[in-house]
Amino acid sequence: MQIIPLFVSFTEISFIIFVLVMVFGADKIPEIAKGLGKGVRGIKSATDEIKGEVMKNVYDSGKETGDVTREVKKHIPEGKQELENLTGSVKRR
Repeated sequence: MQIIPLFVSFTEISFIIFVLVMVFGADKIPEIAKGLGKGVRGIKSATDEIKGEVMKNVYDSGKETGDVTREVKKHIPEGKQELENLTGSVKRR
């Protein structure tokens, strides 16, 4: 993942803060910041829940596929032998 820098200078940031103070007033800015913080925490919590569910499903699926993997591994030597018999004198380098 590549991070693209935002080329915002100190002057532009201070102008944005000035406009926010003018539009919302100094009293409302802490309330807005608090609401944004709650929103970010809510999104992070939801993301963690989704990750947990996905990982749980992956783990549970791994248990089921482990049996299949063992079965396949049992038959690999047989398959190799049949391939050797089929190819005969043709050998790989």
